[in-house]
Amino acid sequence: MHTHIIPKNLPNWTDKFGYGDFIFLEHNDNGTADMMQGGKFFRRIEENCWDEKMRITDYEKYHTQVQVVCTIPVMFSYWAKVSDCVELSMFLNDHIADLVARYPKNYIGLATIPMQDTEAAIKELERAKSIGHVGIQIGSNINDKNLSEDEFFPIFEACERLGMAVMIHPWQMMGFDSMKKYWLPWLVGMPAETSRAACSLIFGGILERLPNLRVCFSHAGGSFLPTLGRVEHGFNCRPDLVAIDNHINPREYVGKFWVDCITHDIDALKYILNLQGSKRVCLGSDYPFPLGDLEIGKFIEDSDLSKEVQQNIFSHSTLEWLNLDEKSFL
Repeated sequence: MHTHIIPKNLPNWTDKFGYGDFIFLEHNDNGTADMMQGGKFFRRIEENCWDEKMRITDYEKYHTQVQVVCTIPVMFSYWAKVSDCVELSMFLNDHIADLVARYPKNYIGLATIPMQDTEAAIKELERAKSIGHVGIQIGSNINDKNLSEDEFFPIFEACERLGMAVMIHPWQMMGFDSMKKYWLPWLVGMPAETSRAACSLIFGGILERLPNLRVCFSHAGGSFLPTLGRVEHGFNCRPDLVAIDNHINPREYVGKFWVDCITHDIDALKYILNLQGSKRVCLGSDYPFPLGDLEIGKFIEDSDLSKEVQQNIFSHSTLEWLNLDEKSFL
């Protein structure tokens, strides 16, 4: 339920719009492509980042039939002019919708929307649902604004109204410029960003006001669940600072949202399962990127977790999060 995809051919948005560090691809003779951010090298990717048939074959190696696909977070472009971000979002969403239409038993789509503008975001959210998306992927912050800001509440409200699931993925990691060495933004910043998002939705009262909003936090919820004791203690000892918008203990929300299973550590996963229950932990991979679980749940299959728990992780929890029927994929 957590994989990334990108169209093989992207417009050069920077040239088209006349500004900005939009991502485009420069394809290499060996089948790879360089993601260019404006005019600077960002990342080298391989064919499995866009080749839908190759992806299906890769997944079959690990007994997995269906993959939820969404864009790469660097494509969000929340910093862009609204009209340009809308055009880019529509391009990406149309690509995924077409993929899902052609491979309905292999792909499920999550859209991207221009979160920097409430009206435009809701309009694209509604359009995304109409073309086959079952949810959206959004960033852990929007131009460094927390998800608890009032301007985002109507978007979450629309997601609940439309039955669109939400996956929150870390991006634009806090402290990025001061800790580039050792890949620390990805190793330290990403888990913190996910906790930032979870705390924002809880302390801001979004999960309280929208009890039917179906939210999943990437990377096993980042550092939120492992530091829940500290978060709760802060709520209790300094309510004047923490409990100013929501007076419900943050621990009360555990099990009311979903997380994926990407821990790379069975003991860490067991801790999360103990908190969340297996019906709130989904099979994530972060495919095709190297920091992900590219053996697609093998560490779970090799564990002593019961078959029931494994089956919940491998399918039941994701189907419930996305409000889908297993029969659609048989």
